[in-house]
Order: sequence, then structure tokens, then C-alpha cells
Amino acid sequence: MAFTGKKFPNITVPAMNEMGDTIQVNVLEEARKNNKKVLLFWYPKDFTFVCPTELHAFQEAQEEFAKRNTIVIGASVDTPEVHFAWLNTPKDNGGIEGVTYNILADSNRNLSSTLGILDAHETITNEEGLELKVGDNVTYRATYLIDEEGTVFHEGINHMPLGRNVNEFIRLIDAYAHVQQHGEVCPANWEEGKEAMTADRSGVADYLSNN
Repeated sequence: MAFTGKKFPNITVPAMNEMGDTIQVNVLEEARKNNKKVLLFWYPKDFTFVCPTELHAFQEAQEEFAKRNTIVIGASVDTPEVHFAWLNTPKDNGGIEGVTYNILADSNRNLSSTLGILDAHETITNEEGLELKVGDNVTYRATYLIDEEGTVFHEGINHMPLGRNVNEFIRLIDAYAHVQQHGEVCPANWEEGKEAMTADRSGVADYLSNN
């Protein structure tokens, strides 16, 4: 289900904060009440392989997101207790010690099911002719960028083995902020400080003639 251009679902989910406390987080309200953008990224599972590299990469970019008035929130279908254990595991032992942003614990899969980002169960038939479902029922590497009013302005999904490029989300936030501030549109490969264009025939003609 595509949410780009729509309000993010109004669903509250348990989360683990950096203090090791289980709290309740509503992503839509995080954007609205704080008047900030939100980057929500989902990963398949705690104590796995690509996942900790992503959580550390988003942590290392915290200052850049803060400069852009953006809150980072992680998410998986693990329980708060498992998040807590992983947060207390050192980085050099595969853990995420040092991560400071909230991590959603969508263990009942209410939010991830609504977003449609759970991996599909595969159905097999056993020797007795009974249909059995197999699969971990975890999420893909889905990412949502949400504006100050709670509207999704970017969503993307990677398959399990493919880690994300954090810098691309910074670029997308810069581009959307430019649209908000100047009313211009951002062409392919636009980066902060580069020329944008007006959304009309003369605007595209001028841009293409100069580039």
C-alpha cells in the first residue's frame, strides 16, 4: 500500500528509548506536536547482520538530521526486551550500544501490517496434504520520510540483503525543504546549492538549456 502524499497511519506503538525505558510512540504525532520532519526506518530483526550497520549509520548522521529539523526513529517487529538487550551489546560484538534514537517494537505487527511491509508468508503443503505457512514474518527495509504535518513525502523498500544509503535520505530532506521554502521543484540528481526550476514549460526549458 502506497502512503506517499497521504497522512502516516495514526497508530501508537511501544518503543525502547536510549534510557532503556519502554515508551509509547505515535509517529504521526511526533511530526505534528514537535513541528519536525520524521525519518522512520524499518529493519528486519535485531541481532542480525546488515541491520546493525544501518542503525549505526543513522546514529552517525544524527547531527545532520537534527540540522534539518528531522527526528530519526528505528523500527522492527522485535519486542522492547530484545531491543534492550541489543542496545546493551557492544558495537564490536555486533550490537547497537550507543544508539540514542527511539526504536519501535511493533511485535503485534499492527503498524507494519497497515503499511504493508511484512514479508509474505510462503505456503507449502506437507506430506499429509496440510497447508503450512513458512517464513519469519519480519519487515523489509522500508523507509518513510514524513513532513511536519504528518504527510509522507517519500517511501521506499529494500529487500533484506540491501543496506540503505543514509546520505540519500539527507538529500531527499534537503530537496523537500527547498520545495517547501521556495515553491520550486527539484530535478534529477539535485543537491543542496544546485539549481532547481519552476514547474512549468519555461522552467524546464530554462533548466535543460543550462544543464
